[in-house]
Amino acid sequence: MKNKDQLRKKFLALRKKKYFEVSINKFNKLVYYIKKKSKIKKSFVIGLYYPSNYEFNILKLIRNFKNSKIIFLLPKILNSNLMKFVEWKEKDTLTVNKFGIPEPFETKKKGHLPDIILVPLVAFDSYKNRLGYGKGFYDRYLYKLIKLNKKIETIGVAFSFQKYKKLPTSNFDFKLNNIYTEKGFVK
Repeated sequence: MKNKDQLRKKFLALRKKKYFEVSINKFNKLVYYIKKKSKIKKSFVIGLYYPSNYEFNILKLIRNFKNSKIIFLLPKILNSNLMKFVEWKEKDTLTVNKFGIPEPFETKKKGHLPDIILVPLVAFDSYKNRLGYGKGFYDRYLYKLIKLNKKIETIGVAFSFQKYKKLPTSNFDFKLNNIYTEKGFVK
């Protein structure tokens, strides 16, 4: 069995080689799912990621929620290798963090806890395990968040070719609720 670093290297190269822009209609099942979930609450909060390094581009998804009560958040890296999510609107200016990823500026706005977080990943398996970039930002954030809101839902977003038979895992790895690809939700 390959270790995490070997798999990370393999899948980052594969993603770069096979990357393609996903058409808007491939988001229909995810949009429908989010709209159905958001009807239950007065306001609904979604944690996104800003795609970089050939990640599945989820920003097209926002167009489907133009006149809705949904609040979008983007991650911001903090000094102590932690992460938080900050409110973001599509036209807001972003800054580039130390990893070269666009993120929101620090804000004094009231913080929101996400109802759903769309999580980037390098690879995934049928057991809803996620292989990330190796720094643990999402794992730490999600474990902390789940203590504050047990109903939070995590959806990994990736291309279908990023699936691996069985990823090596540790106690620090956060298991996702769902995985979404250009083919829909992974069963």
